[in-house]
Amino acid sequence: MECFLLGSGGMMPMPYRFLTSLVVRVEGAMYMFDAGEGTQVALKKMALGIKGLRVIAITHLHGDHCLGLPGILMMKAQVQDPGPLVVLGPAGTEGFVASLRASLGFHLNYPIEFVEWTDSGGEEAYADDRISIFWAPLVHTTFCLGYRLEEHPRPGKFLVERARRLRVPEGPLWGRLQRGEEVILADGTKVVPSQVLGPPRRGRSVCFAVDTRPCKALYKLCKKVDMAFLDGMFHPEHEEEAREKGHMTSSDASRVAARAGASRVILVHLSPRYKDEGEIREIQKAASERHGSVEVGRDLTQYTIPLPD
Repeated sequence: MECFLLGSGGMMPMPYRFLTSLVVRVEGAMYMFDAGEGTQVALKKMALGIKGLRVIAITHLHGDHCLGLPGILMMKAQVQDPGPLVVLGPAGTEGFVASLRASLGFHLNYPIEFVEWTDSGGEEAYADDRISIFWAPLVHTTFCLGYRLEEHPRPGKFLVERARRLRVPEGPLWGRLQRGEEVILADGTKVVPSQVLGPPRRGRSVCFAVDTRPCKALYKLCKKVDMAFLDGMFHPEHEEEAREKGHMTSSDASRVAARAGASRVILVHLSPRYKDEGEIREIQKAASERHGSVEVGRDLTQYTIPLPD
């Protein structure tokens, strides 16, 4: 699993910092979280392509999180056989896109499915053959969603000695059992995966939560994730302003992550006021007092999450 931080800023794109957007790639499939102004430029800079993009998840309808969405949609339409796209977001997301399409008249050559949050819709927003995405409302000045991406559990380790004792010949049948398929041996004996596999192994997980105050939903989204991309918009000395504007300080974010058991924390959605490298170091220093593995996100950075075992 690879995480590509396209941008790390908040409020507006700056010459020194793109707006916060994250792409998670799992076996070639890509899942994007937020798309502010200029996101397609950052996507190009990281040379990720766009054909593999399956989902765009929008946290809320503030401009620095959604104004790049039309550009991404039009960019996807430029490739051959672009494939379908799912757009997740709060109520009004589909209407936002529809009004822009009506005004700008841009053509899309692929199907889009919009899935908007409802109180009765459940915690799972999306699932495919690789991952599931869960969502929950956060606490901001407007309705805002946080997301958690979970890779599906993997089959247990293949136990070679068990397979040999059952006289399963080495080769394609071993592969089928590892993929969870039962097999029939030459003598008619049926062997099922549970006979030759250890217990299932957990998949990897990522949390993306910006524009929020600490809240119960945030703890749940962050619980024991491998990597959490969290709103760290303000230095702790600006706590009062953070509270008024519905954001967290870097200390707030690292404290939530530590209590939730997140393995690694990347602080994103930084205020434009922090552009000096010394200020960035101070933000990270304050956060490090609460969590042992925290860093300030940098634009166009790739983070790899290895398999847990």
